[in-house]
Parts: sequence; C-alpha cells; structure tokens
Amino acid sequence: MDAAGDGIEISVTSGWRSREYQDRLFREAVAEHGSEAEAARWVATAETSAHVTGDAIDVGPSEAGVWLSEHGARYGLCQIYANEPWHYEVRLGAVDAGCPRMYRDPTQDPRMQR
Repeated sequence: MDAAGDGIEISVTSGWRSREYQDRLFREAVAEHGSEAEAARWVATAETSAHVTGDAIDVGPSEAGVWLSEHGARYGLCQIYANEPWHYEVRLGAVDAGCPRMYRDPTQDPRMQR
C-alpha cells in the first residue's frame, strides 16, 4: 500500500539546498528566534544540514508527514526530529530495521555538533 492508494498526496516542499541558501535560512532563523542556539532548534547550518548533502526532504501537507511517519521506513525515509514533522531523511537501513529513535530537535542530534 502506498500513499496514493491511501488517498494521500505527498509534495516535496524542499529538497537539496546549496550551502549559500542554507546559510541564508540559518541567518534568517537567528533573526527570527533571537540567537544561534534557538535557531539551531529549527534550522541547521550549511556544515551540518542533510539538505545540503541531498539526504533530506521536507514534505507537505501535514497528512503526508503523518503518513510517512507511519510508512516511510519501508521506503528508507525517516522522521528524525520530533519538532519537525515535515522533515525526512534517507535511512536505507530503515527498510529492514525500522527508523531510528527521533531526537527532540536538531540540537539533540550528535551530527549537528560539528
């Protein structure tokens, strides 16, 4: 069973991003949230973003995220952060082993500590 068969349309709202675009998104998040520490809960730097490496997508509408949270592992797509229900990353091992435990937000992810 796939999303279309369940009446769910999945739209990729963001995929690969250039380093420059990711840096701009981070600067905008700092301005919006008031600090780099708070912005890091929502936007990765270009050095740590899975969007920059081509390993992440953001999806919409919200029903698509709900569907992927339940079925994405069979396609190697996993929700990584509990606070970002739209953000999915490629985890090919999930096809056999399931998705890894989610982090509360990106600041809890060791990959973001580079």
